[in-house]
Amino acid sequence: MTTVDARRTAPPVPLAARRSPAGPVLAVLWAGAAGALALWWSGTGSVVGTAGWLTGAGRIAGLLCGYACAVLVGLMARVPLLENRVGSDRVARWHAMAGRYTVCLLALHVVLILAGYAAQDHASFWHETVTVVLDYPDMLKATAGALILLAVGITSARAVRRRTSHEFWYYVHLLTYAAVFLAFFHQLTLGDEFNGKPVATALWYALYLGVAALVLWFRILAPVRLNRRHRLRVESVHREAPGVYSVVVRGRHLDELGARPGQFFRWRFLGEGMAWTSTPYSLSAPPRPDLLRITVKALGDHSAAVPLLRPGTRVWAEGPYGSLTAERATSHRSLLIAAGVGVTPLRALFETLPGEITLLYRARGAEDLALGGELESIARRRGAQVLFALNGPGGERPDLSADALRATFPGIAGHDVYLCGPHGFARDVYEALRAAGVPDRRIHHESFEL
Repeated sequence: MTTVDARRTAPPVPLAARRSPAGPVLAVLWAGAAGALALWWSGTGSVVGTAGWLTGAGRIAGLLCGYACAVLVGLMARVPLLENRVGSDRVARWHAMAGRYTVCLLALHVVLILAGYAAQDHASFWHETVTVVLDYPDMLKATAGALILLAVGITSARAVRRRTSHEFWYYVHLLTYAAVFLAFFHQLTLGDEFNGKPVATALWYALYLGVAALVLWFRILAPVRLNRRHRLRVESVHREAPGVYSVVVRGRHLDELGARPGQFFRWRFLGEGMAWTSTPYSLSAPPRPDLLRITVKALGDHSAAVPLLRPGTRVWAEGPYGSLTAERATSHRSLLIAAGVGVTPLRALFETLPGEITLLYRARGAEDLALGGELESIARRRGAQVLFALNGPGGERPDLSADALRATFPGIAGHDVYLCGPHGFARDVYEALRAAGVPDRRIHHESFEL
């Protein structure tokens, strides 16, 4: 077991939580959708006949789809305001929802526009499809973009994603950029909302160029700058529990990263067979100016290869990300509830959160308590409490119901609760906490799962 002691370097943290900008951000996004509808309204006269209604509905779907494409890419840009204030998991859910909207709007746009054109020309749907794709300007590129978006949507469906590797899903997902680029030009070439309307055209360009600038900066230039500046390399690898290993990473000027306990980075280890995969792992100790530490459980091909990392292996990192930090705290009493390797971000918080603090660690048995010795040492040093919820001799699970939580933690409704663990565990404990009277605003949870 290895300890990274950050008592001398951990920065002070505020007790008053900052208000999440999630509401204002959503308001801006919906206002943008209303603006897209306004483009159609201002550029449309009377709508007459079946062909007119079909074409008008198709144009609306197309405008909203074009706007949703920009939002989809913007949510992929890993903008720190969103990743660190709104929360990476919430942004990921927004992105997934935007993806579903985009695919549905794309399908509606294609079907309605082609049906409207076919009705207008008194032609068959198939004949109109061939004519539009082959004869209209920029439509071959737009068709390729549409097919790519549909492929991305299919591979992102839960049923398909469970049957494919993360690497396959990730690299197919990156094709979204190409799809949006290919589909962009036909919007201006064929869109009545933009023909002869320089203001509307300039606004559409500004939307897409702004999103492209976010991607260029936060997905490409900022990570390049981070890794050139900090020169990260594997310092050592240590076994913590069966199948659980800590990786200590050394670098230069790491205090400039602004990383806080509870946050995570996306790590790419440039070792044999690992360079193609970028995986999120939380810091399992407060960051130091020269060291970062993560703790990983072997759950897949990438994480199973972590114990084989050799000292000196170069590391490519992106971040820090995540909002599971002390800035969420609203009171001087905190309860941390962890299960399995979910203890890693909470271990860092356990050392640094101010006030009265208790950590409840759920595991099958004592041999599965990764970092358990460190937690006990921290508890003794700062006068905190750590409790281990282990299975009974016959495999009985500990009681984590609302009644049990109220009995174990008097006044639990007045605590800030930080929760991290497998999805099913986190869901069940969240429901028990709500039943125990803990307000939703005081339950702080972040997950890498969608």
